[in-house]
Amino acid sequence: MLARIRSDIQCILDRDPAARSTWEVVTCYPGLHAIWLHRPAHWCWTNGLKWPGRFISHVARWLTGIEIHPGAKIGERVFFDHAMGVVVGETAEIGDGCTIYQGVTLGGTSLYKGEKRHPTLGRNVVVSAGAKVLGGFVVGDGAKIGSNAVVIKPVPAGATAVGIPARIIPSKEGTSADVTTHEKKFEAYGITLEDDPLSQAMKGLIDNAAGQEHQIALLWQAIEKLSAARDSREAGDCVPDDAARKECFEAEKLNQLVGK
Repeated sequence: MLARIRSDIQCILDRDPAARSTWEVVTCYPGLHAIWLHRPAHWCWTNGLKWPGRFISHVARWLTGIEIHPGAKIGERVFFDHAMGVVVGETAEIGDGCTIYQGVTLGGTSLYKGEKRHPTLGRNVVVSAGAKVLGGFVVGDGAKIGSNAVVIKPVPAGATAVGIPARIIPSKEGTSADVTTHEKKFEAYGITLEDDPLSQAMKGLIDNAAGQEHQIALLWQAIEKLSAARDSREAGDCVPDDAARKECFEAEKLNQLVGK
């Protein structure tokens, strides 16, 4: 028990640069208080004491602004950062090392009792502020949910989900490859520069256009060399004056505009 409490405190010190001391974390972090109150509530719920479990959960919500159903399962080293307005549903499961920011909802879309209605988060998942994860699916290990995203389908390990409804950006190194082969630096709010699908699409179009212009310029240069070698007026006529002999497509400048 004491080891788990120390782990709860240490994970906050590791992930929040604003945390200056153990005493400050213990006394001033509502996310930590919500987890500590959830444990007796969950014990009551799983041992048939439904009303006491719900009452402890209700008191925790009133004290911390974080609503965690006593039936939810929460792993170790989970950090609710700020976390005002977080709602975690009855059948939700949160894996070890997850980070959840304010305004997040782990909600259900079914009205049938007894079934898996809420999402399951794998290990080291980051759910950014205002995100809604709705449904009984799995968010894979190391995945990131962008701010205000509405996720209604499974997210593979290592992938990023952004937008409304959320679009899935696969792991850059393949499924779960970038979350299992090495230790990654923690990214607050799950923010990276590569996680906007629209900018990624624009970069692809820019790179494709730049490649085509490069090929066209090479073709005209080859035609000019053939014309000079044959020293023929007729051959020279096949090279228009306005032919694109040099590349002028500003791919680098356009990539900077879209955030590359």
